[in-house]
Amino acid sequence: MAYDEVLAERVRDLLEEDCEVVAKKMFGGLVFTVRGNTAVGVVDDELLVRVAPDDTPQALAQPGARPFEVRGRISKGWVIVAGEVLDDDVLDNWLKLGREAPAGLPPK
Repeated sequence: MAYDEVLAERVRDLLEEDCEVVAKKMFGGLVFTVRGNTAVGVVDDELLVRVAPDDTPQALAQPGARPFEVRGRISKGWVIVAGEVLDDDVLDNWLKLGREAPAGLPPK
């Protein structure tokens, strides 16, 4: 499964200032980790975002957002965002949310 390289480059550019961010191929796409914990990713032409449990209902209420499903099961703490809604401001907001979720996790 390929991922949208243009979207991946946009994500990389916005996350570039943080030296703790590392890109890895995973989930058939490209994920970005913060201190070893996955924060966001690009799968096909969509954005995968880690969200804190308390932020999940609000995140799912945003345009283009839906639960992340793996083999028919919803993966808690993850949201998929349709690529067509990801203008620069929207993408930046999702990336901030994705970076906040693993902030309290220990480094891997």
